[in-house]
Amino acid sequence: MSIATKYEPVRVAETNAHEGPVYVPGEHALYFTTPRPRVDLKRLDLETGETSVVRPDAGVANGMTLMPDGRLLVCEQDPARLMLVDRHSGRANVLVDSWGGRRLNSPNDVVRKSDGTIWFTDPSYGHLQGFRPEPEGGDHVYRYDPDYGRLDVVADSFDKPNGLAFSPDESVLYVSDNGAPHHILAFDVLGGPRLGSPRVFAVGTPDHPDGLKVDSSGRVYASALAGLQIFDPSGALVREIELPGAVNFTFGGPDRDVLYVTADDAVWAVKTDSRGAP
Repeated sequence: MSIATKYEPVRVAETNAHEGPVYVPGEHALYFTTPRPRVDLKRLDLETGETSVVRPDAGVANGMTLMPDGRLLVCEQDPARLMLVDRHSGRANVLVDSWGGRRLNSPNDVVRKSDGTIWFTDPSYGHLQGFRPEPEGGDHVYRYDPDYGRLDVVADSFDKPNGLAFSPDESVLYVSDNGAPHHILAFDVLGGPRLGSPRVFAVGTPDHPDGLKVDSSGRVYASALAGLQIFDPSGALVREIELPGAVNFTFGGPDRDVLYVTADDAVWAVKTDSRGAP
């Protein structure tokens, strides 16, 4: 479909799309997870509007990202683990499910750095929402190095870490904390699992920020109470997109200049004047 007006949300499908949107260019399709209680991993064909189930009852799946081999890397909250899921067959394999002998809390969102390492947030929302046991570890951000099978805590200064994204040059890691207070923290990436001290990048709205993305210009996008907020690299708010009910979002489209937004009962598309960072 054509989306002519920039920054004007257009509903592209009515469907139970909640979290983890991932756009796959070769298919012009969006993958996402559905709301609780039963969470399925689903696919939306953006040409036809048809949806299909990729992995039913997918462990209360939440955030996802696309791996170089085409599999989806999925945060499953119950059991708490990161799973590699084949998009076509739905077959899944555990990547990581514990740290130092302690089970994870309820992994929420995940990104892959260009060096192949996996970074993810692990808040204790599963316990607070009544479907996970008492946490064995803190509400942390982790880095997993698949070359060595090593999992490290890289940041622990959070109430409830949620979305995360790297700046275009990967020199800064942004992490949203939608516990108390609601804000986005920025960390200088010092190499390996080392991060600099956190600094407040921007202040969110009640119950937000949730999802985070960065465009090729270094602007940071965050879900907010009334829709989406866009901040320049200094943390100044430069634009708001009104879309109540927005949960999470991703860049997509042939030119990576369209935001596909999940809002529990629909998927929306928002044309922008920028492109998502690689």
